[in-house]
Amino acid sequence: MFEKVVEGATTDEIEDVEVVRRAALSATAADVLAADGYLLGTPANLGYMSGALKHFFDQIYYPCLDATGGRPFGIYVHGNEGTEGALRAARSITTGLGWQQVAEPVDLTGEPDSTGLDACWELGATVAANLMS
Repeated sequence: MFEKVVEGATTDEIEDVEVVRRAALSATAADVLAADGYLLGTPANLGYMSGALKHFFDQIYYPCLDATGGRPFGIYVHGNEGTEGALRAARSITTGLGWQQVAEPVDLTGEPDSTGLDACWELGATVAANLMS
């Protein structure tokens, strides 16, 4: 899923957009402040977002609260069951940050199929297209 999101965000039709990849546990507030938009991905663990993504949000929330409002984002979630809680929590936090969801979330359960992977590609392309100059 990650590879498809990145593939969509870096397709030849996307111009003047630099895609920087950061693992949730290594991303910092400085990374968030330097970015113009965000693509978030997480497994749904026990019906909630990963501890890594929660830690990311805990670390960046207040340092980025007033400076990143209005920036576009998209999210993809994968789980074997019960992804609703992960999406609900991510929506709550991104709403608090004032980020603007520019594409429908990709919410996959079970083995990702070609339709789900195509949706990941579209998610990456849509968020990146919103950043083109």
